[in-house]
Amino acid sequence: MGNELNIKMYGMTLDCKDPYELAKFYAALLRWEISYQDEEYVCVGAPGAKQGAYPGITFQKNEDYVPPVWPEQPGAQQQMAHIDFAVSDVEQAVRYAVECGATVAGEQFSDGWTVMFDPAGHPFCLCRMAALFESADFALR
Repeated sequence: MGNELNIKMYGMTLDCKDPYELAKFYAALLRWEISYQDEEYVCVGAPGAKQGAYPGITFQKNEDYVPPVWPEQPGAQQQMAHIDFAVSDVEQAVRYAVECGATVAGEQFSDGWTVMFDPAGHPFCLCRMAALFESADFALR
């Protein structure tokens, strides 16, 4: 039993020039807490959860970080991933994200979600997910 392999999603890491500032943005947006920080890494997670108990977002210092261009353009820095956030009201979530420091992408491709940029330029989406929110199994109700 002692040799059993355990794998658990710990978090998603975003590169940036200033991990603490970007962590403050996501902590405000999600109403989460900064659970760990040093000069190179900052982690945010759900309030009251032990670090690693619930997947969080980690921010890693990268002095050479270049924000991606979205939508994609040939020869420009491309996004490698983005985070989708389930929201109950897209318009209200967009207003709140802007108050936290996000910007709305100039181009949109759907009425079901809005593409945003965090303060470091990472794209993320605010997605209307009524079926998810209305499910009895949704953990964050």
